[in-house]
Amino acid sequence: MDAIADPDHPEWGPFGRPLFDDPEARKLARVGVVDIGSNSVRLVVFDGAARSPAYFYNEKVMCGLGAGMAETGRLNPEGRARAASALARFARLADSMGIELTAVATAAVRDAEDGPAFREEVERDTGLKIWVIDGEEEARLSAQGVLLGWPGSYGLVCDIGGSSMELAEISQGRVGRRVTSDLGPLKLRDLGDKKAREKRIKQVMAGLSKTMGTQRDRLFLVGGSWRAIARIDMERRDYPLHVLHEYRMDAQAVKDTVAFIEAADLEELRGRCSLSSSRMALVPYAAEVLKRLVADFEPKDIAISSYGIREGLLYEQMPQKLRQRDPLIESCRFAEAKDARVPGYGKTLYRFVTPLFPEADAAMMRIVKAACLLHDVSWRAHPDYRAETCFDNATRANLGGLKHGERVWLGLALLHRYKNKREGTRFEDLFPLLDEGEIRSAEVLGKAMRLGAMLWMDEVSEAGASLDWTPETRKLTLSLARRAVPLFGEVAESRFKSLANSLGAETEVLAETG
Repeated sequence: MDAIADPDHPEWGPFGRPLFDDPEARKLARVGVVDIGSNSVRLVVFDGAARSPAYFYNEKVMCGLGAGMAETGRLNPEGRARAASALARFARLADSMGIELTAVATAAVRDAEDGPAFREEVERDTGLKIWVIDGEEEARLSAQGVLLGWPGSYGLVCDIGGSSMELAEISQGRVGRRVTSDLGPLKLRDLGDKKAREKRIKQVMAGLSKTMGTQRDRLFLVGGSWRAIARIDMERRDYPLHVLHEYRMDAQAVKDTVAFIEAADLEELRGRCSLSSSRMALVPYAAEVLKRLVADFEPKDIAISSYGIREGLLYEQMPQKLRQRDPLIESCRFAEAKDARVPGYGKTLYRFVTPLFPEADAAMMRIVKAACLLHDVSWRAHPDYRAETCFDNATRANLGGLKHGERVWLGLALLHRYKNKREGTRFEDLFPLLDEGEIRSAEVLGKAMRLGAMLWMDEVSEAGASLDWTPETRKLTLSLARRAVPLFGEVAESRFKSLANSLGAETEVLAETG
């Protein structure tokens, strides 16, 4: 029986109902969240793995609700009309999907004189109730969104919207101190003069530094303006993988990119980076804030997060047992259960390939496990394009907890699951994100999965075959149980030899008889 919605329940928050009744649940029931910001209004419908929700639907409208509020104290009239129209559309879409929407509003609606009237209008016209959160709650939810993608992360989360900027500490899976400010690019733009902006940014940032204390850990950047700056940094560096989540920068990169923006023809740069005009118009102001933020807080490195308030709302309701699961592995398990020809076989395949990585640490074996779970989810693709489809899925899919190098490694392993050679593919510009040893180990895993797929056709408790690899003697041994011997035909033998060649190994096959 579904829980009765109760908007005042302290643990259910804006959803008015529990999203995770069962901490053992693997699948998330479809849920829609609307984020009404000062610059944009976005609908996201989540689906998929409970611990690592995927984006079933994602639509954004750049409304500019907070534009000009510094002068008028009211929502921008044009932005208000556009937001109301967008929310009417989102409500209709939700009806067609058979889901309820939860809407959360931040600085613009929170601070505007006509914010309450706007909320009443929307609820009257669409039935959609808008929950307004204060700055500190915004900071907390954004930080929890980061924790959804990076379990156990530590550092400082900075969420920039159109009219505000929030900071929050995260450590050991918890959110610590948090603070809000008015350093949003829409408000800074209203100041007009650059010297006035610099003075204001310096003054506010000094207060934030005093409140938050010394910060020398990772800086997580949340918000559209930060993602736009990261996209420009990619353009400046000619970076090959255009995935913003987990993109990394350092203090020097920020300094160089701010200078790059200041010297650029913004319209020409906007086109090269595929940014909207309304987003690009705010980038110079956000860049001024980021430059001072990095100078004052001196983070050891900087990571872009695509997760924020919307994901934080989901994380809020997760039982601790669910939070402790690995989002990458959960997402891969979900994909295997939904799309693989033999769901559950990835676990068996993982046991088969594990002996090839005797010195690998837990971080590497985590990616090996992910590859084994994903090894067969693209089987519906045309055989001529299966390898490319696998690589595309791994490097560009919504997979949390993956560094860019790990994405490429995972993609390369899956490419070799279906193809012996990587030369001549359209992905070669991504390979420099790995060193030669990493490229070779991805090839080994891919070819081992390619072999393993020949030796089982279902999930079994007892392996029909096993590998033994001795690096010192460069010897690779394949042991076959009697029932697996007929599976080791010409194709399987060829794949075994290909794996051995990648290892530079001599081979031995031990087949059980009798």
